[in-house]
Amino acid sequence: MRQELGRSMIEMVGVLAIMGLLTAGAFALISYGFGVEKNSRVTDNVTAIVTGIREHFGQYDDFSKLAELDNDTIFSAIHVNPKNPYGGTYEVVVDSSNPRQFIVKINGLNKSDCQSLSIKAWVDSVGYNKSNHKDGGATGVCTGQSNNSVFITYGE
Repeated sequence: MRQELGRSMIEMVGVLAIMGLLTAGAFALISYGFGVEKNSRVTDNVTAIVTGIREHFGQYDDFSKLAELDNDTIFSAIHVNPKNPYGGTYEVVVDSSNPRQFIVKINGLNKSDCQSLSIKAWVDSVGYNKSNHKDGGATGVCTGQSNNSVFITYGE
């Protein structure tokens, strides 16, 4: 009997198949991790925006001064970058009919990210507080495949 050296073609294909499965699983985990990280950064950014606006513009819980300013000025004053991790921007809007509230708008979202951020619990938002912590507190326009927006109202 002669002893064979090396690997057979079937063994090589088996090893390549296992490596392919492991690589696909790794890509899925990395993609999920990036999604979680983006979501966490958005939460941190919205918290910083809300805190900054309350500190700089919330005298007597009246945010009407914000309506007089453009978003570049607002974000410069609160030292937050208006770009979000999804490639869009943040905006701050005040409803002239209720100057005791302001809206943080997250723009440039794809449909699934928009839906995810719309149902997220936005602690201290008007909707979250009024629903006794049962509603997420945000509304979203999640109709297209891209360029969707989420609106979160803060104040009284």
